[in-house]
Amino acid sequence: MSFMSELTKGIIKENPTFVIVLGMCPTLATSTSVNNAIGMGLAATFVLVCSNIFISLIKDITPDKIRIPVYVVVIAAFVSIVDMMMAAYVPALHKSLGLFIPLIVVNCIILGRAEAYANKNNVLNATADGIGMGIGFTLALTVMATFREILGNGTWAGMRVMPHTYDPMLMAILAPGAFITLGTLMATINMIKEKK
Repeated sequence: MSFMSELTKGIIKENPTFVIVLGMCPTLATSTSVNNAIGMGLAATFVLVCSNIFISLIKDITPDKIRIPVYVVVIAAFVSIVDMMMAAYVPALHKSLGLFIPLIVVNCIILGRAEAYANKNNVLNATADGIGMGIGFTLALTVMATFREILGNGTWAGMRVMPHTYDPMLMAILAPGAFITLGTLMATINMIKEKK
């Protein structure tokens, strides 16, 4: 496959959130605001790209019996880097995302791509896959957060977009709102696919 087709498949055709349905815990928990969604998406993208590259480089020297523990250690190293960088340079976002940053280690998108793709392909394709899946994950989080933040707070990325008389729909930023938003978006995407 070409670099571009590998890059674009994770954005739409194999979107990790809306199509493959992976990484639901951070998707539902961190999509309460656009800022959180973009922060989590970029952190996960960094880890995904770096771990895909590194795993693709060591795939031939990693014994099958310890493959998964090796992947977890590699992913944990990159998550530690992201965690420390966010704590140093964007402390407010780091505090807002809280526990979900360290939990990137066990995010099934990252482990799944390491196992299903990076350990079977060359570095260039693994890089494209990581970038595409990361962009797809970030876009999915941002779309969900857009609906939830506008309906639940009347803001978008912290800026007021609804009139001051708007009565926020609190449920949109609570757990039920996450499930309703995700279900509605997935149903819409499937309906569009069926029409095509």
